Amino acid sequence: MAISDLKLPEGVNAHTFKNPAILAEELAKKVAGQLNAAIGAQGVATLVVSGGRSPVAFFQSLIKQPVDWSKVVVSLADERWVPVEHADSNAGLLKKHLLQGPGAKARFVGLYNVAANLDAAAEQADRALAELPPIDVLILGMGDDGHTASLFPNSPNLLEALKADGERRCWPMLAPTVPHQRLSMSRSLLASARNTVLSIQGQAKLNTLNEALAGTDIAALPIRAFLQPTLEIYWCP
Repeated sequence: MAISDLKLPEGVNAHTFKNPAILAEELAKKVAGQLNAAIGAQGVATLVVSGGRSPVAFFQSLIKQPVDWSKVVVSLADERWVPVEHADSNAGLLKKHLLQGPGAKARFVGLYNVAANLDAAAEQADRALAELPPIDVLILGMGDDGHTASLFPNSPNLLEALKADGERRCWPMLAPTVPHQRLSMSRSLLASARNTVLSIQGQAKLNTLNEALAGTDIAALPIRAFLQPTLEIYWCP
């Protein structure tokens, strides 16, 4: 299957790249242009990214682009509830690969905080995200199970977190793999982004995306909530 075989909704554009390095470079150029346009229009730009290993090359390419990072606010679509120093921390990943060099001038709004439990941490993160400016650029990933951000199938709070009109910005979520405890931006906050890119790699994820496009049960494959007009899909084998 090729990405051209997908039955995409009207308005959704898909791009295929030969390898991850080219995808990362082209995505970085695209995002830099969007950030600069937002800075030009309103004096500040907000970028929300996803964690994991796949975006590292994109982060490294992005900080090489001509962007005034002192006018950029960066946040995370989701976070593992572990300290920043932990190897699984998305904030730690950003500090290592994006928020340094020119990127160190950006203002970072993280989700992790020290709290008595995951529910309390999510409430604190929700309050912190009230200060986040409107999202100009959102970069989503997707797991083979159809999750995006930390909106996992079968997570206890999934239906609440997937409400299109939900007022809450951050939810405590549980992943099926270690570490289980996660913090995730809600669907309503993520969907408010002006520009959204779904960046995925490999045939397995293309198959999952094809399955998502063929059905309507958002709880079964949460990525379905974001397959809306204006979405751009970046994929490579």
